[in-house]
Amino acid sequence: MKKSIFFISCLFILSIQFTFAQAKKTSPKQIHVEHADNFERNEELVPGAVLLSGNVKVDHDGVVLTCNKAYVFEKENYLKAFGNVQLVQGDTLFLNSKYAEYSGNLKKAFATGDAVMTSPDATLQTDTINFDRNVQQAFYNTKGTIVNKENTLVSKSGRYFVEEKKFQFLTEVTITNPKYVIKSNHLDYYSNSGHTYLLGPSTITSKTNYIYTEKGFYDTKKNLAHFLRKSYIKYDDRRIEGDSLFYNRNTEFASATRNVKITDSINRGVVKGHYAELYKLKDSMFVTKRAVAVNFVENDSVYIHGKRLLVTGKEGERILRAFNNVRFYKTDMSGKCDSIHSNSKTALTKLIGKPILWNGESQITGDVMHLIGDNKTRKIDSLKVLNNTFIISKDTLGTGYNQVKGLNLFGKFRDGKLHDVDVIKNTEVVYFMRNDANELIGINKNVSSKINMILENNAVETITFFNKVDGDIYPEDELPENARKLKGMVWRGDERIKSKDDIFTDEDNELHEKLIKEGKEEEEKGKNVPMKVRKETLNYDKKKTAPAVKSKK
Repeated sequence: MKKSIFFISCLFILSIQFTFAQAKKTSPKQIHVEHADNFERNEELVPGAVLLSGNVKVDHDGVVLTCNKAYVFEKENYLKAFGNVQLVQGDTLFLNSKYAEYSGNLKKAFATGDAVMTSPDATLQTDTINFDRNVQQAFYNTKGTIVNKENTLVSKSGRYFVEEKKFQFLTEVTITNPKYVIKSNHLDYYSNSGHTYLLGPSTITSKTNYIYTEKGFYDTKKNLAHFLRKSYIKYDDRRIEGDSLFYNRNTEFASATRNVKITDSINRGVVKGHYAELYKLKDSMFVTKRAVAVNFVENDSVYIHGKRLLVTGKEGERILRAFNNVRFYKTDMSGKCDSIHSNSKTALTKLIGKPILWNGESQITGDVMHLIGDNKTRKIDSLKVLNNTFIISKDTLGTGYNQVKGLNLFGKFRDGKLHDVDVIKNTEVVYFMRNDANELIGINKNVSSKINMILENNAVETITFFNKVDGDIYPEDELPENARKLKGMVWRGDERIKSKDDIFTDEDNELHEKLIKEGKEEEEKGKNVPMKVRKETLNYDKKKTAPAVKSKK
């Protein structure tokens, strides 16, 4: 029994000793006074404090504080500092002010009166700064100005993360750079790298453009940027938007991915796709992945689609090129070809490589096809088809086909519709003639040197034959079926593009739906979530030696 009591007593003593040792180990260090010209106590003036004056220097757990005068409350492990106050933490942070308070127990500092915080990469000026050494964060709730090389940041409040060298702003903040101004309500700024992360409605304004984003990254040193979520870049005459935008201010290059839309405000044109590159200094633009150009002509829209679209040249001299399986649509006209070359200066659009055009109910083919516009009226003026011209349309009531064949075609438009057409050289015709009651009179089949047709509402109103006319009007039962088709006639009505949606292939639409779905999923997943911090931001100083900061004393 005695041995048991002795053993318990030993354990109790050891427990007390361990607890005491732990308490001693974790108890806060006392503020240590290294120097002061004068020491005194005045219980009436400042109860419980040592009054220091003249070249005061104290330290506490790696922090050195200097000032003109200080009150040190030994029992509370607390001090108040007056005049030319400077708190120094290693070579990473200097905090200057007219007045400061510091708690050794809490390891927190409070500085006010023209407070200035200096780190190796930036200087903050404000009225009051709070510094929490436990989490290595400084924060302020009064208007502050941060100067970082070429950037000046002004905000109503902010927080500085010492280890990350990051300023965070959750209220109005403005970054002013000689080249641009950034404004946001949620901005993270890394003072060493100059990397800026934006969340929520934010703008970047410069002489060359205006940028809007709700989630983005901007490298203020390299002038490189990446924007997500409802972002766009607006130039004087163009606006580019997409789910993801990359921008290089040095070269004025921008690229956009998914749901891309480029608007030409002067020419009232739009180019869409799921990937685009814009070279502002070269006045050029490249768009692919279900690319389509939409231009406003004669109170109507012309849709041009190709696997790739390239727009080059300044305003008034722009050239649109569309490549590979090109399709286009206008309310009363559509067509297909291998590629398109459209010059705004000459108002000439070339349909290159097996062109086919549907005008109303007529199918027009030829080796070379040109659409010519009028820059003054901004209307389509004429059509030129060279070599192997063929015009085909279905007979309005029967099963036959009206056909006109010749070497070349020259047509004039009226109110956006083909009206006056000349087909010249070696012309051949098969035409189903009907009276006003739409009764078949006969089938006109002949050859001539030239044919003129007047069309009204995309239907032949009159047809006139010129020079060396050879042929006749045959009753329906006297002209066999095999004689009713001219050599080389191929009806391609099943290929006709009847709407703006028909310009896209099934492959185009599958890609479009896939990318739209991905975009919605990413949007929902990343909603109101800041952009992930880049590795180059986190590792910026790993191979660099931080520059020494000179004392502001």
